[in-house]
Amino acid sequence: MKRPLAFKQSDVVRAVKGARVAGLEVARIEVGQDGRIVIFTPQGAPLGSEPDAALAAWKAKRDARSA
Repeated sequence: MKRPLAFKQSDVVRAVKGARVAGLEVARIEVGQDGRIVIFTPQGAPLGSEPDAALAAWKAKRDARSA
C-alpha cells in the first residue's frame, strides 16, 4: 500500500521562490520522507547568517549614539 506524499510540488516551488526573493541562490534541494524541504546554497553558508550580522551592526551603531 502506498503512503500519501508528505509534500506537494507546489510546496517545493513556494520554498524556492521564497529563497530567491530573500536573495539566495539555490544550488540543491532535498526533500525528506517526512516532507521536510531543505534548500542548499552554493556558498555553503548557514541560512540567516547575514541578517544576524546586520542586526549586530545596527545594535552597535545604536549603542554608540546613546553613549
